[in-house]
Amino acid sequence: MNERRTARVSKYLSKHLRHQPERIGLTLDESGWVGIDTLIAAAAAHGFHFTRAELDLVVETNDKRRFAVEDDRIRANQGHTVEVDLGLPPAPPPPYLYHGTVAAYLGAIQAEGLRAMNRHDVHLSPDRDTATRVGARRGRPVVLSVDAGAMHRDGHVFRVSDNGVWLTEAVPPEYLRFPETH
Repeated sequence: MNERRTARVSKYLSKHLRHQPERIGLTLDESGWVGIDTLIAAAAAHGFHFTRAELDLVVETNDKRRFAVEDDRIRANQGHTVEVDLGLPPAPPPPYLYHGTVAAYLGAIQAEGLRAMNRHDVHLSPDRDTATRVGARRGRPVVLSVDAGAMHRDGHVFRVSDNGVWLTEAVPPEYLRFPETH
């Protein structure tokens, strides 16, 4: 499978496992899982054909490890806009986490902090490099440091997804460190 096809299948999976399962007649269970055969059949019925081998390749090679497969079921690891409970227990975060964004959003972030927007949680990266890649998806990246240790001490809850993305409800502005130049 070429890179373009891999990306197309990955985007299709993200759209229907994270945001619009009902669009192709899928019903995710309370934890976000759906049977792989059910997913493949639903996609085919709606004009998008892919094989189990293609799905497995996407899951195995996705650099962000967006999907998990277990017992012939699949789910997205995080980033849902549909209601799911990923069952992730609270976890103490490292002292600092990072968030990649672009300069256009800095004014709102300085005023309001990081908010989940249409997702369930704010997504934070464990290192600057990952945050830089995340921010670069929307333009020239700006990486914010999050004083996760202080947030945790102050009672904010963190969870970590299977692919290493840290999740929290929101990050108030007082816990953010902005770069000197942006």
